[in-house]
Amino acid sequence: MKSDVSARAKQTKGDNKMRTYLYCEAGFVEKSQWLPNSWVNVVCPDADDFEFLTKELQVPESFLTDIADTDERPRTENEGNWLLTILRIPIQNQQNGIPFSTVPIGIITNNEIIVSICYYHTQLLPDFIEHTRRKGIVVRNKLDLILRLIYSSAVWFLKYLKQINIDITAAEKELEKSIRNEDLLRLMKLQKTLVYFNTSIRGNEIMIGKLKTIFQDTDYLDQELVEDVIIELKQAFNTVNIYSDILTGTMDAFASIISNNVNAIMKRMTSLSITLMIPTLIASFYGMNVDIHLDEVPHAFALIIIASAMLSALTFVIFRKIKWF
Repeated sequence: MKSDVSARAKQTKGDNKMRTYLYCEAGFVEKSQWLPNSWVNVVCPDADDFEFLTKELQVPESFLTDIADTDERPRTENEGNWLLTILRIPIQNQQNGIPFSTVPIGIITNNEIIVSICYYHTQLLPDFIEHTRRKGIVVRNKLDLILRLIYSSAVWFLKYLKQINIDITAAEKELEKSIRNEDLLRLMKLQKTLVYFNTSIRGNEIMIGKLKTIFQDTDYLDQELVEDVIIELKQAFNTVNIYSDILTGTMDAFASIISNNVNAIMKRMTSLSITLMIPTLIASFYGMNVDIHLDEVPHAFALIIIASAMLSALTFVIFRKIKWF
């Protein structure tokens, strides 16, 4: 089991190995070694990190395996006095051409230990740590940290949603000039991103209710902070729905345009076929091995050509009037 998790870490981390010990004073300050009640932030863990977590801190190995699952949904799990909280956070990547996605982050806590583990290098965690230092935020307990991480995830969802809106607008402008498959595929991938964001934000919001139930009989619960987190998540959720509706409407509109263009092309092709069929039909009549009584008519060939041209021209005029050409 441990070897599988290590292999997963090697696949996802690249050269971004990091384990930091953070102690909250006026914001999180990095320490050279672990202290009780400090936050151990592990990004893209390696074998040494696993040994430290499982041997020294006695973190359950099953928790590490759960966090390594890319598709793990937001949830909580208890094992002894340990609590595992899994959240989904947004990241920017170009995997399969999808500009943004979400990945799990696990927060493992007991009475004295707080560990966060993420198998991907993200902008969220460094930004969160820097924000606490800049604002002098005091994180009082483990629930405070979890709630503030959820709040930070909502902020980053909103940041990426603004970028998605810019990408949608740019793709629409390109499609107005010329409908290309590349631009339609680009919109489709943005729509996938919105689906990922939607499910992750809803999962994180459900987590708040579970955390309130778990910590309801403790003095950890800060109702004002909980309300702030819920408001920020609802704003992110509503924004996702708005952009998703806009994108769906845009793709439906362009699908209708493509269908209309195909219909127009088919009309033109049908009109052209009928127009060219008339001289072909006349020529086939005169190609029959029967007496057509024009053998002795002067300039018969020219008359046939003129008649064919006139009928074709008449057909063209008719189709032009009904706007098939």
